[in-house]
Amino acid sequence: MTDINIEKYIRHLQDELNHHSYRYYVLDDPEVSDAQYDKLMNELLGLESAHPELVTPDSPTQRVGAKPLEKFVTIAHTVPMLSLENAYTESDMKEWEQRIFDILGQGKDVDYAVEPKIDGTAVELVYEGGLLSKASTRGDGINGEDITENIKTIKSVPLRLIASGNPVPPYLEVRGEVYIDKADFRKLNEQQEDRGEKFFANPRNAAAGSLRQLDPKITALRPLKIYVHSIGGSKGIEFTSHIGFMEYLNSLGLRSTKGIVKLCKGIKEVQEYYNKTMENRDIMPFEIDGIVIKVDDIALYEKLGKRSRSPRWATAYKFPPREETTKLLEIKIQVGRTGALTPVAVLEPVYIGGVTVSNATLHNQEEIERKDVRIGDYVVVTRAGDVIPEIIKPIESKRTGEEKKFKMPETCPVCKSKVVLPVDEVIPRCPNSTCPAQVKGSISHFVSRSAMNMEGLGEKLIEQLVDKGVISNSADLFFLKKETLAGLERMAEKSAQNALDAISKSKNTTLSRLIFALGIRHVGEALAKTLAEKFGALENLINASYEDLQAIEDVGPKVASSIRCFFDNRQNMELISRLKQGGVVYETAAKKTGGKFAGLIFVFTGELESMTRPKAQALVEELGGSSASSVSKKVSFVVAGADAGSKLDKAKQLGIPVLTEEEFVEKCG
Repeated sequence: MTDINIEKYIRHLQDELNHHSYRYYVLDDPEVSDAQYDKLMNELLGLESAHPELVTPDSPTQRVGAKPLEKFVTIAHTVPMLSLENAYTESDMKEWEQRIFDILGQGKDVDYAVEPKIDGTAVELVYEGGLLSKASTRGDGINGEDITENIKTIKSVPLRLIASGNPVPPYLEVRGEVYIDKADFRKLNEQQEDRGEKFFANPRNAAAGSLRQLDPKITALRPLKIYVHSIGGSKGIEFTSHIGFMEYLNSLGLRSTKGIVKLCKGIKEVQEYYNKTMENRDIMPFEIDGIVIKVDDIALYEKLGKRSRSPRWATAYKFPPREETTKLLEIKIQVGRTGALTPVAVLEPVYIGGVTVSNATLHNQEEIERKDVRIGDYVVVTRAGDVIPEIIKPIESKRTGEEKKFKMPETCPVCKSKVVLPVDEVIPRCPNSTCPAQVKGSISHFVSRSAMNMEGLGEKLIEQLVDKGVISNSADLFFLKKETLAGLERMAEKSAQNALDAISKSKNTTLSRLIFALGIRHVGEALAKTLAEKFGALENLINASYEDLQAIEDVGPKVASSIRCFFDNRQNMELISRLKQGGVVYETAAKKTGGKFAGLIFVFTGELESMTRPKAQALVEELGGSSASSVSKKVSFVVAGADAGSKLDKAKQLGIPVLTEEEFVEKCG
């Protein structure tokens, strides 16, 4: 066979395999058996191996094989990847539609494209000249991480778009959701169990973690799938209907939502679709947490416009939290880094919203008594926000008389010290600062991302180091030797070096991170930043009087006393001295003056959709303002996200202006 003929035949095999992948992974309608497909693939592999100069980027053999990355590179989205506003009730949906009517100046039904809201991880795919050139995570909506090599391993993602009767655009950005089917997730966790490795919490976390593997070979082993649901930027194409656009994407070889999207006329039909989808939620092959509603007429998007973080022409209608019944087997006590004793319910494992739940927090003795929860009870359990397991109530009708009321222990279950109950508090505490549970907790806090950010130093490693007597406090980390680490369980020489590199890198930090890392009770990230700006140096904070501390916004008598007690403790001062000996140095960030939020104080409560709370607080600071962790008369605004708590109630009592997340983002400009 001549070189020209070989090149043509290789291209023929590539086209043939891409066609069969499309039939199998996108249309779910294979034309050949697995054995026939494998035979074609092996033939192509042999030819490309003999003629490496003829290998093309879109060849099906190029899905796996890239070398492991050192780190992920940040790339900008040409069009921001907006999040969606959430609706939780039929009333919310009617209000959303009314806003659309108001903007459009009409009161008649609008056509909506409605589809299940897949609980996965958002990605963007970029095709240039029909070839997959780039793929990224959503990130903060403006910038994401380059995961091109990992996306290539997903067989339902075409490396080259198909020209099947429709023109292939010269440039196309599409957005979609990468996920793992329920059945595949169960198999994945069975494999984890066989290997003696940690289970994945849920399909969403498994998908997200798989996409963020530095080695694409690991990603290739995970059963990832994708549904493409929207467009970013494009050239050379125009569509009037969202559903029509999904059909077009499907014809290009992309696994779009064509097969699961439905056209609904008006909110009444949307509600019917919502009710039916929620009813069928458990029999769907993938996890969903609601439905997504988009105006089908793309021509209306420009007129409807967008907010800072979400479009006005689309919304997510979320399902209520799932509830299941299970048995409360026992109540264990967890000892935290500050000595707090927290009761934890041990449950008969129950599957809720894609996760096997076997534990739930009970908060404190008062909460247990208020709910009248007893050991041996059958209880109703939910995942608040589909994330945190919580016991709602006991099922009293199922009681047999064998159930036992719970009483908090009088001694610490770890170190056996006598438990104390501080004045005006409901949580008992272990007073022994050398209690192994407190030591492990304080070190885990010290190395955490928001504190000293020692990447790779997980709880299991810290547990080994403390249990073996290698370290007894955070400062000891800076004096660890490579041979000591390498001798620990599951710590090879490379892992030991990576841990030491992370420790060394953390030595250069900021004053606010260092203050937060010390783990002073009642001092969170926001207050640590305030203290760093106010005092400028750790020595100044150490020498600050009780009155000096109380003069600071967000520092009341209890917090001031806690800070003073921390620095009056000889062990804590020895720890700080050892940190200096270990090479820890810090830089201070000068407080910004001026800006549109100058002199304003913000408090955040509830869950934010478009950004994390630390990011929102950082945004306030960038604009010259400051954030507080509690509500007082000095607070300028309270920003209330989903499931806002007691801070919202207090703001209303004090007459403090309350902003929605959307209003806050718009205020930031």
